[in-house]
Amino acid sequence: MHFRVGPRTLLGAAMVAYAAGFGALSILRHEAFATGRFDLGNMTQAVWATAHGHPLAVTSLEGEQFVRLGAHADPILVLLAPLWWLWPSPSMLLAVQAVLLALGALPVFWLARKHLASDWAALGLALAFLLLPALQWMTLSEFHPVALATPLLLFALWYLDEERLAPFLACAFLAIATKEHVGLAIAGLGVWYALSRRRLLPGLAIALAGIAVAAVTVGVVIPSFRPEGAAAFASRYDEVGGSPLGVLRTAVSEPGVLLGQAFDGRTFGYLAALVLPLAGLCLAAPLVLVAALPELALNVLSATPTQTSIHFHYAATVLPALAGAAVFGTARLARGLPRRAERLALLVLAAALVSNYVLGAIPVWRALPGGERLGTSSTRVTEHDRIAQRALALVPARAVVSASNSLGGHLSERRRVLSFPVLADAAWVALDETQPGYADRIAPLEHAVAIARLRRDPRWRLVFQRDGILILERAGP
Repeated sequence: MHFRVGPRTLLGAAMVAYAAGFGALSILRHEAFATGRFDLGNMTQAVWATAHGHPLAVTSLEGEQFVRLGAHADPILVLLAPLWWLWPSPSMLLAVQAVLLALGALPVFWLARKHLASDWAALGLALAFLLLPALQWMTLSEFHPVALATPLLLFALWYLDEERLAPFLACAFLAIATKEHVGLAIAGLGVWYALSRRRLLPGLAIALAGIAVAAVTVGVVIPSFRPEGAAAFASRYDEVGGSPLGVLRTAVSEPGVLLGQAFDGRTFGYLAALVLPLAGLCLAAPLVLVAALPELALNVLSATPTQTSIHFHYAATVLPALAGAAVFGTARLARGLPRRAERLALLVLAAALVSNYVLGAIPVWRALPGGERLGTSSTRVTEHDRIAQRALALVPARAVVSASNSLGGHLSERRRVLSFPVLADAAWVALDETQPGYADRIAPLEHAVAIARLRRDPRWRLVFQRDGILILERAGP
């Protein structure tokens, strides 16, 4: 009996390998304390609280209790609460993220098979999607609800291309629930639909609805839930206006300031790391890229360097547009010839593989000359990590705890968790003196002084100290 391995079987195997491999790597990173209170702990606390009857309740950096919608509008976290009942662990979030991102290869395959008339060409583009360095690093970048927008937007694009508006709207609705700005990507898809399919009225309706949802979310929902005194993310754009209207005013009155911020030394390398893994073929279908423009603008105008890095989650709505544009760009260049489509798809796959070797997250590259070595030790569970695990077991499950960032990612399954040096009503403190945390990066001297002060404070009793791990219990008022 002969078994024929076809493109669909190979794609299925690749998706399973991606989900299993990157899911395991993500969980190992967590066990090696390479995750933190910011950001995995925030999401863990929101899902845990929802599962325990307090929808999206979290603790702010300042120690205030609030609904997470005051930081980011990502109510899709509510849908993860039932999974928490089955697998009550931060690892569940990491596994779900890896599985759903792997599923994004399906709509890429369907789109390519439809427009290139070749299953093998479709397989090449779907595999290239899974090899995108930015996708792999996003999978390993703790857990962020907006990462789920990547497969959801790809499914939305597929259904829109199929003229199936009901499932498109369902995918669009879920995508919008992953973060406040995703409505702008939906608006971009509406523009593409209106112009490429000449469906002006429904396309315009989709675009206007996406813009309206984003505007209401940013202008009404988030401010309504934001704790008093909490910093707004708009401060990242102070240099170019500090708000959407401020940015527009800067664009009119001082366009040079806007262009200078957008096209500094970081931008060109960032754009190259996004486009070159697709052999630049995405540029052959620029209309699809309209959906990527809002997040690209948010990233290049921000003063936060991580937003122009492929190693985080800030390309979540860019990648679907790039992958879709690569499909349509390949179709345009192939001109209906399946053989030519297959050669072009092979070019894209080769570019993705080479880019992954240089920039990607697959661990095997670390052992080869010139391979990406970032995160070499982030999945290695050390004796220090095992000591930390034993120490954290001393902290009662429901107690209010103040923790350094790396330990806080393992202590967020509770009603209140504080970020050291905030103590407030904490009954326990968990610190790792050897591993920088969120507060360390902001004010390392203040953090060190706070630890020294805590050691001398008679109201706190040291119950564990080994290898830089400290556990303290409140001994008095």
